[in-house]
Amino acid sequence: MPELPEVETVRRGLAIVWEGRRFAAVTCRRAGLRQPFPEGFAERLTGRRVEAVGRRAKYLVVTLDAGLVLLAHLGMSGRMAISAKRNSEPGRHDHVIFLTEDGVEVTFIDPRRFGLMTLCADHELASHPLLGDLGPEPLEDSFTPKVLAAALQDKAAPIKAALLDQRLVAGLGNIYVSESLFRAGISPLRAAGSLTVKEIGRLVPAIKAVLAEAIAAGGSSLRDHVRPDGELGYFQHSFAVYDREGLACPGCDCDVAKTGGVARVVQSGRSTFFCARRQK
Repeated sequence: MPELPEVETVRRGLAIVWEGRRFAAVTCRRAGLRQPFPEGFAERLTGRRVEAVGRRAKYLVVTLDAGLVLLAHLGMSGRMAISAKRNSEPGRHDHVIFLTEDGVEVTFIDPRRFGLMTLCADHELASHPLLGDLGPEPLEDSFTPKVLAAALQDKAAPIKAALLDQRLVAGLGNIYVSESLFRAGISPLRAAGSLTVKEIGRLVPAIKAVLAEAIAAGGSSLRDHVRPDGELGYFQHSFAVYDREGLACPGCDCDVAKTGGVARVVQSGRSTFFCARRQK
């Protein structure tokens, strides 16, 4: 599933072609994705001017004129594809097509149909069921070691699982939690409430740095993520531990043949990658 850096990459691509333009036409080629589209979805969007393309956690938040907001989630396999002019018939997985007044077409493609698109009024956004319970944005100044320490206090769950809880911090997923814990030197197996002030003081900057670097690299393209311009992200080439079971971690000076290199365990049904020597 796309995580914060991938969604932010998509947001930036859409902002270039959408902000300040009107939707000349919106076409829905099915009744819905993981849930039905709102009644009159295409008609309510057609003619609207895009004021801003934002992001909250893993959701795209598209603010339009007259107080309307388009909320979109890419799901497991969804992506937005930008084209100047369509030269062929839509594909079987091209589910929603947005045409701007200056002729740019954006197609939401979702083979597994786990994505989501819905509408709400701008004054309902903060309390919307999809967004109301989300934690702080990790890249904002308000996400500090003090804030994270308060959220982790007395939590018995492993720190890896705690950081995946969107109510604690918004937008983090399996890849970037594994990478952040490695940089901070913290074992993903540790109880969240056991982290010291010093360790949390390392963890918050590590999260921010990993996310910033991933965004700059256009996200990570492992299976489905493709940038709106059709290019792949390339942060996967910078992974220290994620998906590197049995390999050496960066700067490794141990005998991998003896230590086994990067370890993989399963936590809550998800693979966790870490270096047992460096992460305590």
